[in-house]
Order: sequence, then structure tokens, then C-alpha cells
Amino acid sequence: MIKTANFSRRVLVAMYLGIAVLVLVVAALVFVAMRPEDFHVERSAQVSAPPDVVFPMINNFHQWARWSPYEKFDPDMKKTFEGPESGPGAVYAWDGNSKAGAGRTTILESKPGELVSIKLEMFKPFAGTNQVAFKLVPTEGGTRVSWGMDGKYNFITKGLCLFMDMDAMIGKEFAEGLANLDAAVQAHAPKGN
Repeated sequence: MIKTANFSRRVLVAMYLGIAVLVLVVAALVFVAMRPEDFHVERSAQVSAPPDVVFPMINNFHQWARWSPYEKFDPDMKKTFEGPESGPGAVYAWDGNSKAGAGRTTILESKPGELVSIKLEMFKPFAGTNQVAFKLVPTEGGTRVSWGMDGKYNFITKGLCLFMDMDAMIGKEFAEGLANLDAAVQAHAPKGN
């Protein structure tokens, strides 16, 4: 009789624990599903050159090796360029290590000295399509450059963002890229008299 009662208690405890775990898992899945689907990351910096000098460095993917922090993720990544040298229709694709991933960028719109709008398609490590925009505003002593990205989270990336801050991670790289852009523009600016 005592053995039967102990067995029954163990079964009940296991059943209650199973139900509790199931409730926690369902609650976590609902919490992840309810998180925002859209994200926006943006950083701005002063670049010490006028917009007509800064713009070609952004509008031409061949120039990105001089300033983009993503170029350093894998020095051996395979790169291909398609379409025109710069402006709408210019395409840059890459396939690299696990940090660089694989993807493709296409310039959708460019307004000289004002805007470069890009479609970013990521294939690895996670698939996704985002919109990137570089906005240039003339200022005294140079150009205010804003680098922004808008996109949507899928269920997996919503879950991952519980443990990592997308804005801090990507924002740090955008800030680094803008600082690199300033240094690249200054290094290639004509020297004064």
C-alpha cells in the first residue's frame, strides 16, 4: 500500500512538473511571438568633407572596402560586382565566413549629395531583406551622414533578440563605418595650398 502511494505521488509530481514546463514553454513562445516585428537602427556622424565628396564613397560599392567595417569580417570573402559602376542598379554580392555571412546589396535610388537607398538581402547566417539608407545633409565644415536600416524580424530573430541587442550590435558597426568614412574621405581629399 505504501509503495503504491509513493508511486502515485511521484506520478502526480512528474505530471505537475510536466504541465508547469509546458506552460512555461507556451508562455515563452507567446512572448516571443508578441514582440515587435519591425526594427530600425540608425547612427549619424559628422564627416569632414562636403556632400559631393562623401557621396561617391557611398554610391559606389567598389569604394566600400575603404570604409565599411563589414569588409574586415573576412578578408578572404568572395566578392562580385554587377550592373553599373555606381548608382541605381549597382550590385555587390559576397560570400564569406560565418561572421561575414553571404548576401547581396543593390542600390535602388541615389540622389547626388543627398541619398543612397539600398536593398540588403542576407542569405547566411539568417535570411532576411532590409532597407538601408544613407542620408547626407550639408553642414558647416562638412556633411552630416546618417546610416539607417529598417527591416522585419522573423520568429527566430525575435527570439534571438531577447539575448542580444540588435541596435547596440549593428549600431556599433554603423558608428565605426561612419568614422572610417570620415577618415577615408580625409585621406583622399586634395591637400591645401
